[in-house]
Amino acid sequence: MITSDLEKRTAAQAAVQEVRDGMIVGLGTGSTAAFAIAALGQRCREGLAIRAVATSQRTEAAARAEGISIIDFADVAAIDLCIDGVDEIDPDLRAIKGAGGALLREKIVAQAARRMVAICGGGKQVPKLGRGPLPIEVLPFAHTFVAARIADLGGAPVLRIGENGAPYRTDQDNVVLDCGLPQAGGIGAFVMELQHVAGVLGHGYFPDEIDALYVGQVDDVMRIERSGTE
Repeated sequence: MITSDLEKRTAAQAAVQEVRDGMIVGLGTGSTAAFAIAALGQRCREGLAIRAVATSQRTEAAARAEGISIIDFADVAAIDLCIDGVDEIDPDLRAIKGAGGALLREKIVAQAARRMVAICGGGKQVPKLGRGPLPIEVLPFAHTFVAARIADLGGAPVLRIGENGAPYRTDQDNVVLDCGLPQAGGIGAFVMELQHVAGVLGHGYFPDEIDALYVGQVDDVMRIERSGTE
């Protein structure tokens, strides 16, 4: 296993120790979240009794394969704990997510959670967000219009293409614009402007949803709480 995967697995194994009997747990999407699903599945096989909601069809299938009980989020108003990876995260636990294509569902589940923990290897920590693009989920009908408005705001939107050579589609059958951030102004001001653009359904900026971060190392893990470091 390569070093980055070892770090992800170490972080995931530490994070799932927060899960307790009877909880409803939100499960993220992506390669890092997959390690959390595997670790949680092992705990369930050892007797942990929980229910989970999935942020994507891929996550649901993986969780069911691990023996984790999945419930429909449409019937859930709040969850106890959400565990998910990040694409990049700054020292204030502001993050960008969505490379796995589930950004809208991930944002909804994160906001429904009483506590959200993020997991990553050290390579995802950045001094300032914007090393990579900001994913934006868009109604297909409006994607050309939205891209033009984003460009007017100083962003650099690129339509995400799937493995089949066609525009990538989310589980909601929407498209994703991967957007380079404007040079002027901060990400917070940019996403505030996005909220006024019809056709934008969600974005991958998580300013305050994350309560704690588990940063994996090969044989250790560091936990950072929003209120300080432990």
